[in-house]
Amino acid sequence: MPALIPQPADALVLIDIQNDFCPGGALAVADGDAVVPVANRLARRFGTVVLTQDWHPAGHRSFASAHPGGAAFSEVEFPYGPQTLWPDHCVQGTPGAEFHPELDTTRAELVLRKGFRAAIDSYSAFYENDRSTATGLAGYLRERGITRVVLAGLATDFCVAYSAMDAVRCGFEAVVVEDGCRAIDLNGSLEKARRRLAECGVVFCREAEVG
Repeated sequence: MPALIPQPADALVLIDIQNDFCPGGALAVADGDAVVPVANRLARRFGTVVLTQDWHPAGHRSFASAHPGGAAFSEVEFPYGPQTLWPDHCVQGTPGAEFHPELDTTRAELVLRKGFRAAIDSYSAFYENDRSTATGLAGYLRERGITRVVLAGLATDFCVAYSAMDAVRCGFEAVVVEDGCRAIDLNGSLEKARRRLAECGVVFCREAEVG
């Protein structure tokens, strides 16, 4: 019997399934395109589907290229705390920022763009990295009567994890579909994310457990 049967008060949130996070992209997650068929199957099972889209202006402050001598994947201090510097990725209007061509976007009722403020990165679907600037997603879901958020996408240890933890912070139940995600695993970030997710009550499941 399925462990998770989609209900009217559930929303599926598919995180950043974009070309730059898939093989061949500027910030490719290993095996990232494997999440696409899982996401497509999940989307057919939920009444409310949301897509998030990383949407950076050129020269975003989280890009290593914006810091003379800055190395990609190094960490620096921003006014809001530690920030990883990334290769230029998901720049507004570029092919890398587009959704993976095989992702079925027709089921999505909302496309939420994030990371468009030049000085603040945004991993979470709910808050910018300053942890106080809201994206508005929580209000949208509450007005739709949503109480549980089911997440899949890229990458497990960054945008998916932050989104799941913030879902709980905003008062929603949160479930991560593990085989619908892939991780960057930067300096042990995957294990750290899994530990933090478990500590805040996020539930893990597999696609096969979703009715």
